[in-house]
Amino acid sequence: MISKLRLSDIDLITSIKTNKNLNNAIAFIYQEHFEYLSSLITNNNGSEQDAQDILQEVIVDFIRVVQTGKFREESSVKTFLHSITRNTWLNELKKRNRTEKRDKVFELNRMQNDSGAETYEQRESRKQLLDVFKTLGEGCKKILTLFYFDSLSMKEIVEQTNYENEQVVRNKKHKCFKELVSMVKNNVTIIETLKANNI
Repeated sequence: MISKLRLSDIDLITSIKTNKNLNNAIAFIYQEHFEYLSSLITNNNGSEQDAQDILQEVIVDFIRVVQTGKFREESSVKTFLHSITRNTWLNELKKRNRTEKRDKVFELNRMQNDSGAETYEQRESRKQLLDVFKTLGEGCKKILTLFYFDSLSMKEIVEQTNYENEQVVRNKKHKCFKELVSMVKNNVTIIETLKANNI
């Protein structure tokens, strides 16, 4: 019979910080917390596979936080792992929801195209708009995509980019949008496409 590992929070943190017996530390986290943490996912629209994937990510994040000295030990390891797991899973659900929403929009557009509901001029203007969009700088393309197509809030964009705060993101988005409009201002059809898509 294999004996269970026994580590206090202090022993666990020390092991991770010093990188000594790290495999034992990881094994202990799985042994002690996997069942509880995985239930946070499986009880909230997640599968067993989701739980395994998310918890691998959580443990890697936890080790990184401890080894970089960012774990302040103001809470127990269990509480901290609970917080990371919850936030990671909520972000994953948001991402899936956005992807599903985008897929539905693409499917609707495809159905409209197939049914001939979109005119030749509309298709051409959409294509021209996409061509113009591709000529924007990488920073502008990313921020406009995150805001208009992925429906991310300013706060979420800050989290996914290197911008300092929401105001900086807001200013950058406005500047990029003005740049896009100035590039197509002489093309009435593209302007109508922008309006039709609430952009």
